[in-house]
Amino acid sequence: MRIWSLHPGQLDRIGLVACWRESLLAQAVLAERTRGYRHHPQLERFRAQPDPVAAIGAYLSALADEADARGYRFDRTRVIRPGTSAAELAVTEGQLALEWAHLGARLAVRSPDVAERWRLDVPTPHPLFHVVPGPIESWERARMPEGGPST
Repeated sequence: MRIWSLHPGQLDRIGLVACWRESLLAQAVLAERTRGYRHHPQLERFRAQPDPVAAIGAYLSALADEADARGYRFDRTRVIRPGTSAAELAVTEGQLALEWAHLGARLAVRSPDVAERWRLDVPTPHPLFHVVPGPIESWERARMPEGGPST
């Protein structure tokens, strides 16, 4: 499961669709509608919120907004609590850098044309997040790709 801290506009088509599916799974876990993935570390930051289901709903709403902008049709009726009423979550600079490098490695393999444009960009957080100083988040299990971040 990868719930990106990066702005959905920086994901390629495959990444955006996968993030939508995986975030819907996260929503089901947080709403206690499924037993699988209950202890997945990516959910820690949402569980730390006063209303985890509203937080993941705000996250999913931003993904759906990006899908709309690209002409895709994500089924918004699947979002339990849509909208942006959740408080912003913090993401560390280290986490954003790790995800940026991780995304770059994935794009180089599956979407070389997007990877070329990606190299000229800088990491931007998902609208639900604001960036704070700090290392990679404690819940992160991925390792920095060889060569480190390209920022």
